[in-house]
Amino acid sequence: CFLSLQKREISNFDYLMYLNTLAGRSYNDYMQYPVFPWVLADYHSETLNLTNPHTFRDLSKPMGAQTVERKQKFIQRFNEVEKSDPSAQCHYCTHYSSAIIVASYLVRMEPFTQTFCSLQGGSFDVADRMFHSVKSTWESASRDNMSDVRELTPEFFYLPEFLTNANHFELGCMQDGTVLGDVQLPPWADGDPHKFILLHRQALESDYVSAHLHRWIDLIFGHKQHGSAAVEAVNTYHPYFYGDKMDLNNIKDPLIKSTILGFISNFGQIPKQV
Repeated sequence: CFLSLQKREISNFDYLMYLNTLAGRSYNDYMQYPVFPWVLADYHSETLNLTNPHTFRDLSKPMGAQTVERKQKFIQRFNEVEKSDPSAQCHYCTHYSSAIIVASYLVRMEPFTQTFCSLQGGSFDVADRMFHSVKSTWESASRDNMSDVRELTPEFFYLPEFLTNANHFELGCMQDGTVLGDVQLPPWADGDPHKFILLHRQALESDYVSAHLHRWIDLIFGHKQHGSAAVEAVNTYHPYFYGDKMDLNNIKDPLIKSTILGFISNFGQIPKQV
């Protein structure tokens, strides 16, 4: 399959779906939903230039290391945790894919609306924390929010409907007075969800992403998932996220076992290495 990708016989989208399937991730499980990368870093230009390398996200680095300043802060956290509790040493205490991340992205469509409300205790979240803008979400996950390292879902590359509030849900009003409705799109999408999906998919299939996608795959599905390679890549997560590395059968304390299972259910799980 990788040779087919190199020969451009299959799309990058299809190859990523193939890897997600091999890693045990499925549309049927919000906790292990297919994970896709942010591929762009330009959400402010009037036109999208897919021949300019600066248009794209650095696929060799996880979301927590997209800026030098943020990367250093996570390295500092890693070193500080080592001193206090080596068994919990990690760069990130949150995950790049979880049930709440998936439901928040797709909240404007059922059944994700009800799933999101259920995970939130029966109602929508505070409006300012809802997914309302592609640009602000990128800025949060790549730069501003130390508890946000989320990646994307496959729908960002084929399903314009999830970007519109066609069901007219009352999602609330932000502190600046903005009433939440459709997702705010980058200028280059001209307010058109179909154009956003078209250009975003073109970006995924572009020459630049095709040449660098393997670096992201190494981080998420490959040898930089764990161990010294992950530490060097600033790509380690809380030990509980590595579900397949933990032998729950050897944990006798039911409270500890329940805590670990609840942690994984709420905050996500590293894919199986492929």
